[in-house]
Amino acid sequence: MNSLYLENITVVNYKNIVNKVYDLDKNINCFVGDNGVGKTNVLDSIYHLSAGKSYFNSISSQTIKHDENYMFIEGMFSKNTQQENIICSLKRGKKKTIKRNGKIYKKFSEHVGLIPLVMISPSDRDLIQEGSSLRRKFIDSIISQNNKIYLNNLIDYNKVLNQRNALLKFFARTNTFDLDNILIYNNQLSQLCIPIYDARKKFFENFYPVFKKHYNSISQNKELININYQSQLDHESLENLLKNSINKDRIIQYTSCGIHKDDLIMEINDYPIKKYGSQGQQKSFLIALKLAQFDYLKTESNSSPILLLDDIFDKLDNKRVKQLIQLVNNKLFGQIFISDTDFERTNKILKEIDSTHKIFKL
Repeated sequence: MNSLYLENITVVNYKNIVNKVYDLDKNINCFVGDNGVGKTNVLDSIYHLSAGKSYFNSISSQTIKHDENYMFIEGMFSKNTQQENIICSLKRGKKKTIKRNGKIYKKFSEHVGLIPLVMISPSDRDLIQEGSSLRRKFIDSIISQNNKIYLNNLIDYNKVLNQRNALLKFFARTNTFDLDNILIYNNQLSQLCIPIYDARKKFFENFYPVFKKHYNSISQNKELININYQSQLDHESLENLLKNSINKDRIIQYTSCGIHKDDLIMEINDYPIKKYGSQGQQKSFLIALKLAQFDYLKTESNSSPILLLDDIFDKLDNKRVKQLIQLVNNKLFGQIFISDTDFERTNKILKEIDSTHKIFKL
């Protein structure tokens, strides 16, 4: 198993962080302090170095501290005894740059997967509460980290989809219609969707049993949980679906069929967890999803991803916290970052873990 950890990080003008340098422990690092002091932002800056973007802000300029005109993050990673220096920087009104060992990436997609990492955060509840696009993003982000062909197919599919949608809007605006033009896009989407659909199905078959194992471990087999991967392509080819939906698509000016409609159906005791799961059950469900993501990436990349635990001890009862700490103690993880508001709780948890650690009070 390859080793991976972050040795140190420099964060400048990132959200509310003015200028911080952290020398880190290769095992466990805890950031403790009141709400609003920037604990989550430190974890997000680490995520940014791995993913090339913030975990919480889809608009890059929102990561720059108010009244400043740039942000800068630099991390020195140790990967298989080699050092990887990663820099993310952004000036207002300019394009973001990501550098690896001094060399600027031409495409951000080239960086995806270099630093495997898993973030668990309270905002993950959106995976359960919000629409299907977030659940698709969750699947796509996991597969893309070790499958560049999948990532490129996905980028191409979304490009063609946007072009088809723009054409449908143009037809509606100009009161015209050209079937031959639509068929060109139909054909491209039909070709691109097959490898994406196949990769998602294969991924889910491997992912689901691992998720179930983690959930049962955290909840001590108290509940019956289930996830189903759902796609329109389960029953019909995209070619037929697009052909049959053209009249509808013309009216709504949007492509109503395709893998951009896939979803994960999440249930507890045969009912939607969104409606019938308690806060603790939903949190356990999300942690199990992320631990399964961790295991999947660990197997695919042959190294333990960095694990970021943002404020996750909140809303978990002591039994479930204990089960989680047990997993950490079993040396299943590599480097771990934890944020918490409660110093006593963090200190108590760390005493139960047989590992070196550092606590940073913010």
